[in-house]
Amino acid sequence: MSNSYEAMIVFSLNNGDEGINELLEKFKALVEDNGTLESVDEWGKRRLAYPINDEPEGYYALFNFTSEAQFPAELERIVSITDGVLRSLVIKK
Repeated sequence: MSNSYEAMIVFSLNNGDEGINELLEKFKALVEDNGTLESVDEWGKRRLAYPINDEPEGYYALFNFTSEAQFPAELERIVSITDGVLRSLVIKK
């Protein structure tokens, strides 16, 4: 049985536009391999509420997808060990 999920990922701007695009493609492919990617809403560069790792801004992307119940935990694990990601949150809709 598939469930609907939302994942907000905040990328570091230190890697530049090319680094951000590589990470976006990496996570799009990961979600598509393990479920159905419904949409990716790129919010772009925004100011953070507080600095994270001395960075005042980050690049926001919102992924909407459906998958089996065990995939979100795996996605969170991969996001947490990926360099260039400041914060992330995965929720069930």
